[in-house]
Amino acid sequence: MSQGDKYAILRRCRRVWAVASIHSQAQRLTALHRSLEEQFQPGDRLVYLGNATGHGTAATETIDELLAFRRRIIARPGMFAADVAHLRGSQEEMWFKLLQLQLAPNPREVLDWMLAQGVDATIAAYGGDIGQGRALAAQGAVALTRWTGSLRAAMQRHAGHEARMTALRRAAYTDDATLLFVHAGLDPNRPLTAQNDSLWWNAGGFGRIDHAFDGFRRVIRGFDRAHAGIRVNPFTTSIDAGCGFGGPLVAACFDPSGEIVAIIEA
Repeated sequence: MSQGDKYAILRRCRRVWAVASIHSQAQRLTALHRSLEEQFQPGDRLVYLGNATGHGTAATETIDELLAFRRRIIARPGMFAADVAHLRGSQEEMWFKLLQLQLAPNPREVLDWMLAQGVDATIAAYGGDIGQGRALAAQGAVALTRWTGSLRAAMQRHAGHEARMTALRRAAYTDDATLLFVHAGLDPNRPLTAQNDSLWWNAGGFGRIDHAFDGFRRVIRGFDRAHAGIRVNPFTTSIDAGCGFGGPLVAACFDPSGEIVAIIEA
């Protein structure tokens, strides 16, 4: 995968709307989209910061709503497909790895860890049998391949779901290299192009950013394990208010300098 395929570049931005982790809360997402559709202006761009699924039970409905809203937004005059970006979060990364679980050296342990992180709800949403998966994980790669294949087939039966997974990006940034949007964290000692899994798992690194990371004026993330709400620091902003864990779903609108100029909660 080339660098251009890994990252979304948001071009000619007047403002950028960033949506925090959704965690399969389809009703909250639909309500947020209603408000966002009214406030979205010419020159605005939109980025979803990962974890669309996980924990909640309405994974398929959430993806359907994301796809439907994307169609409405990019149909507006002056909008292009690249003006709406979807990032791969830890939940999407786990789902991607789950579909290749038969390749893991210790699939039963990996599966149990993923289930503890909330992927069980997504498996169930696509009609998968978790008990069967755990049993087959102990029987070897051939048996497990049939189970992961059935999950992939179930996803493919939902129009657009597999294509969206393929189009997920690791991070997004504005074309003037001012604002960087990530899922959960990063390693402040490595440039963006060398982050790898840090974008999903190194939340602690995000908290250590004390300078303009890799030349960006501000780094914005959408998942915070503490779900502490909107937190603005000199070089970072976190916008996870706990959607899926009892809190609202948040979308924040950033001007070119990285200041928040509008907030939507649902």
